[in-house]
Amino acid sequence: MRDYRLTDWLPTTKKEVEMRGWDELDVILFSGDAYVDHPSFGAAVIGRLLEAQGLKVAIVPQPNWRDDLRDFKKLGKPRLFFGISPGCMDSMVNKYTANRRLRSEDAYTPDGRHDMRPEYPTIVYTQILKKLYPDVPVVLGGIEASLRRLTHYDYWQDCLRKSILIDSGADLLIYGMGEKPVTDLCQRMKEAPGIVPHDILQTAYTVGKGKVPANPAHTGTEKPDIILHPHEICLKDKKKQAENFRFIEEESNKYEAARILQDVGNRTVVVNPPYPPMTQGELDLSFDLPYTRLPHPKYKGKRIPAFDMIKFSVNLHRGCFGGCAFCTISAHQGKFIVSRSKESILREVKAITEMPDFKGYLSDLGGPSANMYAMRGKDERLCRRCKRPSCIHPKVCPNLNSDHRPLLDIYRSVDALPGIKKSFIGSGVRYDLLQHQSKDPEVNRSTAEYTRELIARHVSGRLKVAPEHTSDKVLDIMRKPSFSQFYEFKRTFDKINKELNLRQQIIPYFISSHPGCTEEDMAELAVITRRLDFHLEQVQDFTPTPMTVATETWYTGYHPYTLQPVFSAKTQKEKLAQRMFFFWYKPEERRAIMSELRRIGRADLIDKLYGK
Repeated sequence: MRDYRLTDWLPTTKKEVEMRGWDELDVILFSGDAYVDHPSFGAAVIGRLLEAQGLKVAIVPQPNWRDDLRDFKKLGKPRLFFGISPGCMDSMVNKYTANRRLRSEDAYTPDGRHDMRPEYPTIVYTQILKKLYPDVPVVLGGIEASLRRLTHYDYWQDCLRKSILIDSGADLLIYGMGEKPVTDLCQRMKEAPGIVPHDILQTAYTVGKGKVPANPAHTGTEKPDIILHPHEICLKDKKKQAENFRFIEEESNKYEAARILQDVGNRTVVVNPPYPPMTQGELDLSFDLPYTRLPHPKYKGKRIPAFDMIKFSVNLHRGCFGGCAFCTISAHQGKFIVSRSKESILREVKAITEMPDFKGYLSDLGGPSANMYAMRGKDERLCRRCKRPSCIHPKVCPNLNSDHRPLLDIYRSVDALPGIKKSFIGSGVRYDLLQHQSKDPEVNRSTAEYTRELIARHVSGRLKVAPEHTSDKVLDIMRKPSFSQFYEFKRTFDKINKELNLRQQIIPYFISSHPGCTEEDMAELAVITRRLDFHLEQVQDFTPTPMTVATETWYTGYHPYTLQPVFSAKTQKEKLAQRMFFFWYKPEERRAIMSELRRIGRADLIDKLYGK
């Protein structure tokens, strides 16, 4: 383990800037998270990437927005722009539970303190900077801005909100994974400081209504613009909001997308199409930057819970083609998988083995889904024309190469490294990929081999999987496989455990109150999980988060793809009535469950849950 100096981190104070001999900064990043210099933390990735371009960059983590604003003034004005990185999670998901109660801990803050970031830091930080430095451009990035780039439903304020560009007053928004757009932006702004270009892919901006520039030819798309219903129309007509969302989701997940326009008052929000997926080399470059992989020394003696979680884990790929209705991964990272090279992964694992407190156990070799590494379309031309939001729902696309051999090779190569005793898979495994029968017998053999190796060597006693529900009607709305596939996977899991004399558990995740789910569905879930002898722990009440199909369905009452009405439990009473069925085994819930089953006309399930 090398000895680090303070100058090995990006500077966070005036003194640290001076230690580098700089008298001016090119870019100053304001982050809602603590500064952890690690590839899992967005501000560190962008900061290191700009540094690699020869720019002078500083990060101001968790600035105090309630005092005399000295944190916003201490580094002065940057030459190019201020960048806002609100955090690795949407600030409202980070701050509040599904019941809109304040969380007791913020995982991205020293010692888990929950008062170190405002609600909507994107808006708060931008408005402060615009007041202090009106002539300096402000560029937004990160999850919060990405998922709030157009009119969206906000569960915590229970209303439709405008694009975060309008509410914040920022000059430009970078959505999705920001490496390519921010690189292009800096190249352009170095040539013309103070001028924010509006023709960069994967960015959004606002212009006066009727002043939208012509679609730039170099974006590679000759497609006509998609014009969404204006914000004000969506406020009056929920069906129009649902209709908008289908276009937003489809264009986010296309190789060759169209530009999207939406009027808000006297402004128009313009969303340029995304870049094609990164190449492996570009992704490797992002992971191979000179991170210290540690929190900034200013946090010495303090615990940052999110860092503790990922300290000994390695991210193998980006993107997810699952397209789950309630998940924002594809909205932010896209559905096309971009995988790191084996060499890049092994370099990171070697760096972990040199950490002084590493004991030989990797907590996760994973990604958004554990077993999608190196999977892509066999014929890329078909992928270029495709607008399906999921490559595996309602069934696995015949063009998908679901070969698990590249991933098996990674596991074996990592386990063969000196200093590695065991590598675990902590990310969720898609068992529908493990059940899928391809037309290629070699691929099927690789899947069976992967399943056995996963269960035999990479489970830390408990394997996380996410069936999410037992009702096929609800699962279809969730874009998840039939529960019969979970039964099959559990049979395989139990059989392999028995053969190898292992005593491992499956830990299933379930959601209540998802659009389309009724109390009766939850009652049947209770009976099925009782039969399987599960005392559920990993459960959650559906939380509507911006830019998911499920959220738009929940808010509008219509499914964006069919525009058919869908029931959702909305009141606290309805939500609690669904949630209690998870805990049928708790004596204190028994009376309420029996009474509810009688009320909904399903007294027949009482015997199945509690015996005669």
